Amino acid sequence: MQKNYRVLAIMLMMAFAGLKIAVAQPKLKVDHDALNFLVMGDWGRNGEDHQKPVAEQMGKSAATLGVDFIISTGDNFYPSGVISEFDPLWKYSFEDIYTAFSLQWDWYPVLGNHDYKSNPDAQVAYTKISRRWKMPARYYEKRFAINGDTTNQVLIAFIDTNPLIREFYSNAEYGPNVRSQDTTAQKKWLDKVLSNPSPNIKWKIVVGHHPMYTGSDKRRNSYDTRATRGSLKSILEKYKVHAYIAGHDHSLQHIVPAGVTHHFVSGAASEATQVGKLPESKFAASQYGFMVFSVTRDKMVVQVIEYTGAVLYSTEIKR
Repeated sequence: MQKNYRVLAIMLMMAFAGLKIAVAQPKLKVDHDALNFLVMGDWGRNGEDHQKPVAEQMGKSAATLGVDFIISTGDNFYPSGVISEFDPLWKYSFEDIYTAFSLQWDWYPVLGNHDYKSNPDAQVAYTKISRRWKMPARYYEKRFAINGDTTNQVLIAFIDTNPLIREFYSNAEYGPNVRSQDTTAQKKWLDKVLSNPSPNIKWKIVVGHHPMYTGSDKRRNSYDTRATRGSLKSILEKYKVHAYIAGHDHSLQHIVPAGVTHHFVSGAASEATQVGKLPESKFAASQYGFMVFSVTRDKMVVQVIEYTGAVLYSTEIKR
C-alpha cells in the first residue's frame, strides 16, 4: 500500500511539473493468415481536406497488414463525379494520391450520390484502363478466398443504393442517371447472390454508399437513410448478412441493431463531420480515417484507424 502511494505521489509531481505521462495506445492487430482489406469512403477532393494524410496512413497500415484489396464506399469524386474515363480527376484525386506500393492492389468501389452528378458509367469504363480499379458494373459481386483456401470464402455484394432512393428520380442532378436503372432487377440479383447455398461461403457482406443507420443529426432520419433501410433491411435479415458497410456520412461508426447484421459507416477519408450515437451504436467518431477488416474462418476483426495511425476502436465478430 505504501508503495502504491509513493508511485501516485511521483505521478502527481510529474503532472504538476508539466511533464507528460506516456499512456499506452492500442496497436494495430495484425493477422497475416486472415483476409485483410481496407474500407474507406467519400474521398476524392484533389488531395484537399486531409485526403493526403489519410492516404499516407492507409499506405502504412496496408503495408503492415499485407492487405489483399481496398473497398471504397462511394462518393469517389467531389464535387460532381467524373465525366469520362479520361477525366483529369482520375489523376488528381486518385492516381496521384494513393501512391504507396501497398495500395497498388485491387480497389472495389461502389457509386455514391456525388458520382451520379456526372457520368457514373465512366467509373465502370475506367476498369478497362486501370490495373487496380475494379468496377465491372454499377453493382457486382466478388468471392474472396481466406488465405488462399477456396473452401473458406467471403462473399461481398457491391450494390448501387442511388436508384433505391425515390426522391432522386425528381432531382435535377441525380434524376437522369437513376431513371435508367431497374431497381427490381438489382433486388432480384441481390436476392440470388445472397441465397448462394455454397458451404464454402463463411461470411456474407454487402457494401453500399448510403447507410441504413447513422448517428449524425443530419442523416439519422433523412429520406435517403429511411429509403435504404426500407429497401435492404428485410433481405439482409433473410440471408443473415454479417455486415453492411456504407459511407455517405463523413464519420466512422459501428452500429448493431437487433438481428445478425453489424452496420459500419466508413466515410471519413477526406472530410469529417458531426456524428452522434444511436441507442444501438457501439462506436462513433468524427475523425479522419478508415477501417481495417481482417477475416478468418471463424471471426471478423474490424479496426478503426485515424489518419495519425491511432487505433480508435476495435471489435471482433464471431460466426
